[in-house]
Amino acid sequence: MIKPTERSSLRLHHIVALYVGSVLGCGVLILPGLSAEIAGPGSLLSWIFIIVLAFPMALTMGFLSARFPNDGGVSYFVTLAFNEQLGALIGWFFLVSGIIGVPILALTGAGYIAAAYGLSEVFRILIAVSIILAGIFLNYIGMRVSSQVQIIVVLGTICILLGACIGSYRIVDPSHFTPLIPHGWMSIGYAATLLFWSYIGWEAVTHIAEEFEDPKRDVVRGTIIASIIIGSLYLLTAYVVVGTHMYGPGISDVSLVYLIEKSFGQSGMILTGMTGLFVCLAPSISYIGAASRLSYSLAVTGYAPSFLARLSERYYTHIGGLIFLAGCFSIVFIMYSTGLLSLAFLIQLPNSTFILTYIGGCAAGLVLLKDSRCALFMSGISLILTSCILLFISWAILFPIGIILIWGIFLMRRRKKMGNLLKSM
Repeated sequence: MIKPTERSSLRLHHIVALYVGSVLGCGVLILPGLSAEIAGPGSLLSWIFIIVLAFPMALTMGFLSARFPNDGGVSYFVTLAFNEQLGALIGWFFLVSGIIGVPILALTGAGYIAAAYGLSEVFRILIAVSIILAGIFLNYIGMRVSSQVQIIVVLGTICILLGACIGSYRIVDPSHFTPLIPHGWMSIGYAATLLFWSYIGWEAVTHIAEEFEDPKRDVVRGTIIASIIIGSLYLLTAYVVVGTHMYGPGISDVSLVYLIEKSFGQSGMILTGMTGLFVCLAPSISYIGAASRLSYSLAVTGYAPSFLARLSERYYTHIGGLIFLAGCFSIVFIMYSTGLLSLAFLIQLPNSTFILTYIGGCAAGLVLLKDSRCALFMSGISLILTSCILLFISWAILFPIGIILIWGIFLMRRRKKMGNLLKSM
């Protein structure tokens, strides 16, 4: 049983920090430059489009978390709306996404740090492992402590990004904004599809909502505040990248390095490394916490090994889930370090399961939030958006199909076992 003092301890400022930390990940390091290379100045229209469309998706997760706070997060919402088996499947979609996604996140940020300091691939992996270990440790000692660290990390990230943008503003050239759409209107759509990934992360905080002091009061407020902060930072960074023309072949994926160097001179290298560390540590904390809580929820309901329901006697945290995640992360790192799986290949795997998790949550919103026109509208818009994005994931759809097949075999064996148990009674 969770110690009462560990529950209901997170307030509005913690919620905002958790949301910002979950969503404002390594995408801010690479997406402003990459989107500008695809669509030129028109990429700013893509950013505005995605910021507006991501708002209902964020609010849908916020409304559900406020109404039904639970460790299971989206999995729990789908269970309430439809059935336990489908809810557990959605839970495994998210869990597998986190198992692969967190090491990817750490490796991406570590690569940014290694590039800034001229470090080898070995150091990149060691930095990534250190980020993961820090996230696991902070979740082990409790969400109250990790949320405080999250606040510091998020504030550090915001300060560095604002400093880089403000410092670079003096070299923004209006001529870089013309022509507005040099590559045609379709390029704006392609850039928008890429930018959708910059807003993955809202679902992670749903698993922690049970620990909020007052979910009904603070979750939606926190969602709105975090949306404004995240959207403003993304748009400001994209504006400066375009205005300074810090994009193009060879530099688009490291545009922020050049912005920081322009703003801070020689000390820019240190700040670049700190930025890479901060923007990876914050979402790692959130996703590891969400995945460990989901593991606990699945184990309690019988859809995961009972070991995952084990709690720390000292901190009353989800130690079973954390040990499980540490083992899975180790396997991913080993496979990456041996060259069996490239980062480009790994990145494509969790995309489809993340989208299906969102689709499940939005569909649950249509069922569970019928008494609110606003929430119902937000759920419907979000469902349409995420379903459209699913059409662009290509071969990666085979990954969730494989999970579904394994899930079907598990359910058949589970039913057979329960049937034999009933016969023996």
